Amino acid sequence: MSVLSSVYERAGETHREFECCDTQFVIRATGVRSTTGVDAAQRTVRRLEGGLNAFDGKSAVSRLNRTGSVENEHVARIVRRGLEYYERTTGVFDIRQGRVEHDLKAFLRGDRQSLPETFEVGDIELDGAQVRTDQPLDLNGLAKGYIVDRAAATLSGVGRRGFVSGGGDMSPPPGPVAVESPYGDETPLKILETDWFVASSGGYRRTRNGTDHIYDPTSERIGSRHESVTVVAERDCMEADALATTLAALPLDDALSLGESWANAEALVVHGGVFHTTEGFETHVLD
Repeated sequence: MSVLSSVYERAGETHREFECCDTQFVIRATGVRSTTGVDAAQRTVRRLEGGLNAFDGKSAVSRLNRTGSVENEHVARIVRRGLEYYERTTGVFDIRQGRVEHDLKAFLRGDRQSLPETFEVGDIELDGAQVRTDQPLDLNGLAKGYIVDRAAATLSGVGRRGFVSGGGDMSPPPGPVAVESPYGDETPLKILETDWFVASSGGYRRTRNGTDHIYDPTSERIGSRHESVTVVAERDCMEADALATTLAALPLDDALSLGESWANAEALVVHGGVFHTTEGFETHVLD
């Protein structure tokens, strides 16, 4: 046993679960001042949720979508990354679809009786922390991953290590982690053992009349094409989140092709009950 491992074990562990971002968050820390680290990470989650929740009229994202302009470093970082993914996915991942996202979520909640029909293209301007747009933005495909990343950074410290999970998006897990089955049974699809970030997407978490939250603006199609998608990414949770969302929206062959070509990321796509993986995915699976 290493000296550092001994320090972690002597200092104890703090585990906390709470509702945030319309899902269950888990924060766990082991080591020196573990409770202090978890407290700080939870405050980070709550603060970012307050600024990034598009359905909170007081948030920075709501102000942006209402007025077309906001100055906020977190929103600007997410928008900048969203524009990167728009280019890398040839428009499938498009943060400019805020109206579609709003109407689709309203439909899934039962507050709206019809699906959105219009996909619009607008302009976005970035100047430091200043964001301007002539269309409402959908930042939900990145916001949760961003919150996980920031909370995990807050949680880390000398003699302390930790883990943050938010509804299937997680920082590198400290041990084996199960990939949830989309079929409602308790048997996991895979057991991952990885030091990369993890994100899952698919149409099984929240549906209405067979429709879920996934959409592809390039084909104007609504609904995931697969039972589930799990991505591990070396860069951060935002990257894993964006790629999982994109692959869920693409036809199987296109999803596998993009997953194979995406550097420093691997994917598991479950389609028609069949497991499809990129070449390096099994290196992140516990034998």
